[in-house]
Amino acid sequence: MTRVQHWFINILRWFDSDAGSDHIDTSSRSFNFIRVVPFILLHLVCLLAFYTGASAFAVGFAVAFFLIRMFAITGFYHRYFAHKTFKTSRPAQFIFGLLGASAAQRGPLWWAAHHRHHHQHSDREEDLHSPHHGGFWWSHVGWFTCDAGFAMDERRVRDWMKYPELRFINRFDSLVPAAAAVGIYGLGEALAAFAPSLGTNGLQLLVWGFFISTVMLFHATVSINSLSHVWGKRRFDTNDDSRNNFWLALITLGEGWHNNHHRWPQSVRQGFRWYEIDITWYGLWLLSRLGIIWDLNPIPQHIQEETRKLDAMRRKQS
Repeated sequence: MTRVQHWFINILRWFDSDAGSDHIDTSSRSFNFIRVVPFILLHLVCLLAFYTGASAFAVGFAVAFFLIRMFAITGFYHRYFAHKTFKTSRPAQFIFGLLGASAAQRGPLWWAAHHRHHHQHSDREEDLHSPHHGGFWWSHVGWFTCDAGFAMDERRVRDWMKYPELRFINRFDSLVPAAAAVGIYGLGEALAAFAPSLGTNGLQLLVWGFFISTVMLFHATVSINSLSHVWGKRRFDTNDDSRNNFWLALITLGEGWHNNHHRWPQSVRQGFRWYEIDITWYGLWLLSRLGIIWDLNPIPQHIQEETRKLDAMRRKQS
């Protein structure tokens, strides 16, 4: 394949993830600059905040959109699509799949496939985003800049491949965030015209509400890759170096209880004790009370007993 063909195929992949799939070297960990140009631009556009300024509404919108999409990522991309810790209807899984896709973290099937691979090979050489095989920056932002990170192993998500709407979101993964950006810009322009007292406009709301919010969301999410296997406490002696971290749990709505999760990933709840704040779990519990989701997998009794026993041992040792 010539260099021009390589560039052309990778540009097509900005819009269609299946483009040139026959030419993807799924074992390559080499940096693919063309493929990650949109990711770089996503960060650079944030600098426009120095031009647009800020308003309370724009910043508040950014925080709210961060939280909504973080919940879609943690509750549905992770606990539903990757681990199937509860059940829901087909319309609900599609709606939350759309919300997750608006975070610009690829499609739900790609996300689930890579996460299932991570659990099978956690912190071993096959684990593409382990900080123990490449360091912090590779684990944080490097792993998805190569073709091995871009590719998706369909065999790992056969259970989801039967849904054409999910395959569509997954294939055209840039479509949803692009539509969200256009919608946010339109909202900002409408507010500038009809509610000028809010002090915002289309460009300002776009920069804060989409770009800055999305970049912060991305780095919060991948901190679980780069930090939760290095920084924190280990309650369980798992076959990896996963750790529990209170601060990461706060910014990721509960994902920071990572050692708990690796001990029993089948549980919908990742904070195993009452004091381990797991906001995603609280949200999923509320959705279950509303009848939107059901059959939530609990923490098994033997895991609860193991947790209490280990905590009691540590208290005695201290």
